[in-house]
Amino acid sequence: MSEPANSIVCNELFKTFGVGDSMVRALRGVNLEVRFGEMMALVGPSGCGKTTLISILAGLLQRDEGELTVLGTDPSALSNHERTLWRGKNVGFIFQQFNLIPQVSILENVAVPLLLRHHPKKDALDRAAKLLEEVGLKGRELTRPNKLSGGQQQRVAIARALVTGPRLLVCDEPTSALDGATGQKVMGLIRELTAAAERVVIVVTHDERIYHFADRIAHLDDGRVTHVSTPAEALAESAQRMGDAAKRH
Repeated sequence: MSEPANSIVCNELFKTFGVGDSMVRALRGVNLEVRFGEMMALVGPSGCGKTTLISILAGLLQRDEGELTVLGTDPSALSNHERTLWRGKNVGFIFQQFNLIPQVSILENVAVPLLLRHHPKKDALDRAAKLLEEVGLKGRELTRPNKLSGGQQQRVAIARALVTGPRLLVCDEPTSALDGATGQKVMGLIRELTAAAERVVIVVTHDERIYHFADRIAHLDDGRVTHVSTPAEALAESAQRMGDAAKRH
């Protein structure tokens, strides 16, 4: 059975946190479609709803209103246990903080998601070793995370995110802890490893230097997607804003 052209479809998603004076309307009617096989970047000011949106797409949060389909499934229609299983099978996460386990080798770090799913240990370690080779860390398998550079640790985190073969890869500020050159290499690696597998990749970022890795860019503001652009259009909009600001001052 072929995949749908749009593997993520959001229709009027709303999410509110708190009540009364402490109420925060994180999402105010998000409409967005992400195509199978593409990398979509989510951009916008802090507090605009990006993290809330990816948490709902990944089945970590429940929406309050609206319709959502992710890889042919509505995560909210699943029980808590079913949603956990669905997430473990279909979703991989890459964060700005690498979240590696310092007490064990990077080989074991990468194997953890498979071991938690009760895969045979040898199979899990073999798969982890293969991915570490793919991310350029062959020969370092027994090294502990604190012996690696930031860029190398992010490579380990990428391998760990991909070890279960997820169809949705969610990246939350994956380059924010890296210098510019390392960030470019890491994003190039994510693009290379995910394009071949035809995954859906969502990247939350404030880093305009990595816009060109995305196929499209969704702009969020005040809990809504205001528009979707190409990377070139997004950079032109940013340059225009900077120029307008300079004129005002």
